[in-house]
Amino acid sequence: MNSPLAESLFPSADSGFWQPDFLLGAATASYQIEGAAHADGRLPSIWDTYSHTPGKVLNGDNGDVACDHYHRWESDFELLSQLGLDGYRLSIAWPRVMDAQGRPNPKGIDFYKRLLDRLQEQGLQRFVTLYHWDLPQYLEDRGGWLNRDTAYRFAEYADLMSRELSGRVTAWSTLNEPWCSAMLGYAEGAHAPGRKNRRYALQAMHHLLLGHGLAVPLLRRNDPGAQVGIVANVGKSSPQTDSPADRRAAELFEVQHNAWVLDPLLKGSYPAAMFELYPGTEPLILEGDMAVIASRLDYLGINYYFRSNVESDGKHGYTEVPLPGVERTQMGWEVYPNGLRDLLIGFRRDYPTLPPIYITENGMASDDKVVDGVVDDAQRISFLKRHFNAVSEAMKAGVDVRGYFVWSLLDNFEWAYGYERRFGLVHVDYATQFRTPKNSAHALAAFTAARKRRNTL
Repeated sequence: MNSPLAESLFPSADSGFWQPDFLLGAATASYQIEGAAHADGRLPSIWDTYSHTPGKVLNGDNGDVACDHYHRWESDFELLSQLGLDGYRLSIAWPRVMDAQGRPNPKGIDFYKRLLDRLQEQGLQRFVTLYHWDLPQYLEDRGGWLNRDTAYRFAEYADLMSRELSGRVTAWSTLNEPWCSAMLGYAEGAHAPGRKNRRYALQAMHHLLLGHGLAVPLLRRNDPGAQVGIVANVGKSSPQTDSPADRRAAELFEVQHNAWVLDPLLKGSYPAAMFELYPGTEPLILEGDMAVIASRLDYLGINYYFRSNVESDGKHGYTEVPLPGVERTQMGWEVYPNGLRDLLIGFRRDYPTLPPIYITENGMASDDKVVDGVVDDAQRISFLKRHFNAVSEAMKAGVDVRGYFVWSLLDNFEWAYGYERRFGLVHVDYATQFRTPKNSAHALAAFTAARKRRNTL
């Protein structure tokens, strides 16, 4: 892969991204790419139910076919190989590998064994996420993450998968973005299962994190050669004015987006300001829960996309006020690389037990089109370079960042936005399933090749 735009992606010469032990990869998630919704014993998930509910997903899209990765994974991995990356992050579809009685589904498990074996043959490190939002519908029918029992069912799932896949995985992640599962799924109704109750969100979060904590020792026992971590999405805020009220609003935004997840994991307690923001929403916590949640992590995955500008709502919270005249992506999100740098440096300051970090998702959506066989996504190339450099600056400031995964390898089902928003390095024509590497893919491949040449001199 070559491109005249390639060098425009290269990070600065002193960037940690050039180091041979820095992992550079791409990421995907099961429901967003696999399709084959009814194949080989797969059961329905909450996202099958949600996406088939009229009015929930843009254009009525669903994940029944998606990128058909279930049938096309071998050719997709050839594309992955052409990028010259060091690692690949994928997730397992819980409904594909277990039945409603908790018994293993051999056909579903064998699918992931084949994927992981091929990745290992290609020399790629394998980062495997157990839960990227596709809860089995039968568990939702019993209350979903509002039911404490779901945390124990998650631990059983983690136990099964780490026994079946032991030795094939470089690093396990228990959960992807529990903030999204809890807040978007249970408070705002914008994600599956579509509930709208603030108190539900805080209870769901507690059970998600409890499931994480219960799974950690099982993963370590069953697959001692693998790292164990969790992935959190984080948000950066700025105050609309320098007034004390607006500065406090910005602090509360980051409490809700960051500390709500990171404090229990790294400090063993929920931030008190969370309940200042949402009075009367404290979850039911049983004795010993917080110690379980604060199980030692080998790494922390960080997903970052944008900054939010906020002002005080005149009460106990904040209101988002979009800044005019800033660069935005197809999602409407502000492009603000320094937010990632500042958050990483702040986490190192605020959490003495902060483990090594991987940037497990960072990327942007754009309205990409194939013109004469080419996808010119110049904004994505610029976006990636600026975020590479932002992470490098955090590393120079002492933050232990071990790797970075671009979101995403393929255009895919972007949850409530369906197939309109394109995050991929590779364009997918959903009518034909034809893949076209974008200029960003060519540029990334050129950087990985240059990095390998430099590190072999």
